[in-house]
Amino acid sequence: MNEILNLILAFILGLALGALFFGGLWLTVKRAVTAKIPALWVFGSLFLRISITLMGFYFIASGGWQGLLVCLAGFIIARVIVLRITKQIDQKKMPLKKEDINEA
Repeated sequence: MNEILNLILAFILGLALGALFFGGLWLTVKRAVTAKIPALWVFGSLFLRISITLMGFYFIASGGWQGLLVCLAGFIIARVIVLRITKQIDQKKMPLKKEDINEA
């Protein structure tokens, strides 16, 4: 029973790490477009996101490879979720023009 709870916790942490990583990537791209020094945004965000993600995976890996695998599954599922959410947000902010509809 304790092993199942550890795997559930690893999955939830994988979801959180994935949401942080891919959500942060989306925010970085949005900010870098209008930033005065976009390279600072891109590389600073990359370093921060990778550091947090690797620390999280290292922490989970101490419990065994099964937890690490479940955490990775949560990380990948979070990517799909963040992709869908950000796509909806972007579509709401960019309404289609009449010319765009006729071209499609």
